[in-house]
Amino acid sequence: MLDIKYIRENSDIVKEAAKNKLIDVDIDRLLEVDEQLRKLNQEADKIKEERNTISSSIPKLTDEEKKDAIAHVKELKDKIAEYEAQITPLKNEYDSLMYEVPGVPLPEVPIGKTDEDNVLFKTVGEIPTFDFEIKDHVDLAESLDLIDIPRGVKVAGSRSYYLKNEGLLLEMALSRYVIDKLVKKGFCPMGVPTLVKEEPMYGTSYFPSGRDQSYAVTEDNLYLVGTAEVSLVSYHSGETFESEDQLPKLYCGLSSCYRREAGTYGKDTRGLYRVHQFTKVEQVILCKADFDEQYKLHDFLLNNAEEIMQELKIPYRVVKVCTGDMGVGQVRKHDIEAWMPSRGKYSETHSCSSFNDFQARRSNIKYKDKDGNTKYCFSLNNTAIASPRILIPLLELNQNPDGSVNIPEVLVPYMGGMTKIMPKNKNK
Repeated sequence: MLDIKYIRENSDIVKEAAKNKLIDVDIDRLLEVDEQLRKLNQEADKIKEERNTISSSIPKLTDEEKKDAIAHVKELKDKIAEYEAQITPLKNEYDSLMYEVPGVPLPEVPIGKTDEDNVLFKTVGEIPTFDFEIKDHVDLAESLDLIDIPRGVKVAGSRSYYLKNEGLLLEMALSRYVIDKLVKKGFCPMGVPTLVKEEPMYGTSYFPSGRDQSYAVTEDNLYLVGTAEVSLVSYHSGETFESEDQLPKLYCGLSSCYRREAGTYGKDTRGLYRVHQFTKVEQVILCKADFDEQYKLHDFLLNNAEEIMQELKIPYRVVKVCTGDMGVGQVRKHDIEAWMPSRGKYSETHSCSSFNDFQARRSNIKYKDKDGNTKYCFSLNNTAIASPRILIPLLELNQNPDGSVNIPEVLVPYMGGMTKIMPKNKNK
């Protein structure tokens, strides 16, 4: 959420941001409602002040004066009610419009409409060649008895799966390897709630625009998160850090994640690329409101993810995400895309985002700077690892002619010393 004062003073910039982010919000109407609300509140406050003054004087008045004063207080109370009847619908409209106003992208962000307009930043690693006919991750995983998609669909519907045997062990190994790496870098590891109230979804800017992607437990007014980011940022919602020396806060959250994948009917239907339930380790940082520090921490988060890809020996590229492919609150974003042989292209596995104070304003997360001034924090996040999507390049890039799959060296200790996954004897 932006500061309304900033919107008043920079309406053209905000309009341009909304246009470039393909967000339909009426900034002029917002400013009109804001002006009306301010006037009505000022008038209502004057009447409330008069009412309070008269009310406090009543005990000192004569009986006759008291009657007149009480009657006048009642009249003022009725006037206040009339003002509030006008204020309430305007305030609801104001709040609704404010939640639609996007964060303003930093100047370096490329302008574009879709991921096709993202700009290549760098490419790391060589795309391998194979001297045998390779299998895609589905055929590999089924021959190695690592997944069962048909039974997953039978039990839970489309885009569902069972992860089993070394497939599950591999996912657990990836999570633990990544968490250990991040803990060494100063992150606090956390298991987080995956069912949350509506407020955290609004606070992290996944609502209202992303509501169609979320699963709702309507009886309890709870929602399944699509990322641990929601729970990690909201951990400090409504709090004020007493000193900027308490910042930055570095958290990594391990969680199951859920996304409806609304609007993707018929897209990426084969395999594990686009599923409803997945496991992710997410990095989140809260820092002071300093653009230089946020810039450095953004690169720090991105570098962490790149190190993971390099240690897993997965070729990848990094792209600068364009305005139309950014979320409502993001002001700077990079995606990491892994080379996936079966798809014949680089595909997204990580997203690294900076928000300025957009999420902190919504979540009311503040700190006191060295001069004692209260400010909103800045927030950042980045995927550390997400499975099963990362299993696609991991399995496909490490396959052998006999159908076995080599385990990346960094994961061998987490796999109990196992170096290779062998095809199963299906007769057993």
